[in-house]
Amino acid sequence: MKRKFVLTTIGFACLLTGMTLVSCGKESGSAATTGYKTMTVSRANRTLSRNFTAVVNGRQSVEIRPQVSGTITKVCIAEGAHVKKGQALFIIDQVPYQAALQTAEASVKSAEAAVATAKLTAESKEQLYKENVVSAFDLQTAQNSLMEAEAALALAESQRVNAANDLSYTVVKSPVDGVASMIPYRVGALVSSSISTPLVTVSDGSEMYAYFSMSENQVLAMSMKDGNMVSAIENMPAVELRLSNGSMYNHKGKVDAVSGTIDRGTGAVSVRATFPNPDGVLLDGGSGTVVMPYDMENVVVIPQEATYELQDKVFVYKVVDGKASSTEVQVFPINDGHEYIVESGLDVGDVIIAEGAGLVREGAVVTPPAAEAAE
Repeated sequence: MKRKFVLTTIGFACLLTGMTLVSCGKESGSAATTGYKTMTVSRANRTLSRNFTAVVNGRQSVEIRPQVSGTITKVCIAEGAHVKKGQALFIIDQVPYQAALQTAEASVKSAEAAVATAKLTAESKEQLYKENVVSAFDLQTAQNSLMEAEAALALAESQRVNAANDLSYTVVKSPVDGVASMIPYRVGALVSSSISTPLVTVSDGSEMYAYFSMSENQVLAMSMKDGNMVSAIENMPAVELRLSNGSMYNHKGKVDAVSGTIDRGTGAVSVRATFPNPDGVLLDGGSGTVVMPYDMENVVVIPQEATYELQDKVFVYKVVDGKASSTEVQVFPINDGHEYIVESGLDVGDVIIAEGAGLVREGAVVTPPAAEAAE
């Protein structure tokens, strides 16, 4: 009975040892047949695109407010109408301003008469002074009265000008060509120059400006590539605009302005692209996405899956003598989210691990997959 127990124990130990050997054998075989997808570095042409969220504004958007106070007696345009520069938009009650102008004109006439009388008196005093009939004091007094009358005339004329201007301001005109916004005021509404909501906003939409932001590094990359920002703007290719509904706008635009300052809060630089708007599709205050292309010719292109990052640096694994060797590469700062343009660190003909670089260890033996080896 005792011998039987010992034999059973020995058999169980042998069984465990056999299972362990089989398991190790399987792991060893698996490691020997594991391969990495590799690729040979070559050059190609690429057009990269980068998307930037943008706000669309008209070339000129003017909030129109009255310059005088009064009630609106007439609204001369319809909401959303196309208006011309100088066209009447609103008329404010003119009666009090017409009366003020008439009063000012009457004051001018009275002042003119006073000047004429003072002038006659001064001329008479001067003649009498020459004949020693009146004293120098009387002459000087007459001349001072003339100067006072002339000053009163000048004041009256300036008041007439102000009154005439105020009357002209009762007809509110458009300062630009454009499209009118909605109108929050109706006939009978009391308005003044201090109203918070404008009478109407007229937007010149013949050209539209799409404002977006780029990072400081992106702007520096463009500037350094062309030598300076002026050349970078001139050489920049046409850009496209993706509308808020996902469709592409049928006219291309041009980046024509880059801010000379960096926002200290965000570190971003404001950029403007101008788009023609002959059909009036783009509206002031709209939104969209500016799609900026970058034409890159004869450049080294690798998939982003072939890279990994460490302390803000980008690395790939080159296959050297059948083993993985970590190599730092410099990549173009703009990418499409799938590929990198390599500026330095790789040469044509180098073999690299094409995917899963973050899981590879330094010095790992690289055996290409069977399908790739057969090729």
